[in-house]
Amino acid sequence: MKESADMYPLTQMASRFVAQLTQCQKLQLNVLEGCDKHVLIALPYDPQLIGYPDTGVIHGGVITTLMDTASGCAVVCSIFDKFRLLEISPTLDLRVDYMKPAEPFKPVYCFAQCYKLSSSIAFTRAIAYQDSIDDPVAHAVGSFMRISPEMVGDEFRQALMGASYHD
Repeated sequence: MKESADMYPLTQMASRFVAQLTQCQKLQLNVLEGCDKHVLIALPYDPQLIGYPDTGVIHGGVITTLMDTASGCAVVCSIFDKFRLLEISPTLDLRVDYMKPAEPFKPVYCFAQCYKLSSSIAFTRAIAYQDSIDDPVAHAVGSFMRISPEMVGDEFRQALMGASYHD
């Protein structure tokens, strides 16, 4: 793993990526770490996200959104780190296996990795957890389409690159 000083630019890029997505704003997702191989994102507990009112358990769709976002974000960071290019990478496939409900009143974290980049597909794996990554709420594997950097709009590019972007 790279030294933490090297991770800050990718953490900032990952944070700006998440901030551009409306569903992430509504869920109040917070990027804790972003680097060349992984991201770590936190989902705070919110009573508005409850899927089962009798138990206070967060709806499974919210966990899926967290895992999809973290996986896509890991792809963006991995591609940028390797090629110094900003690509958009929509989800092609995401398989989520739920192992247990998330405990009420506690945040959920997602650790996602981009473990393989081909010329047209990025492959990811992710774990959603609360207290320990060794006791997952769910895990996921995904594939994301790599789309040419030319397809990234200037406004989106500027938003992700921040002050480091120049025309």
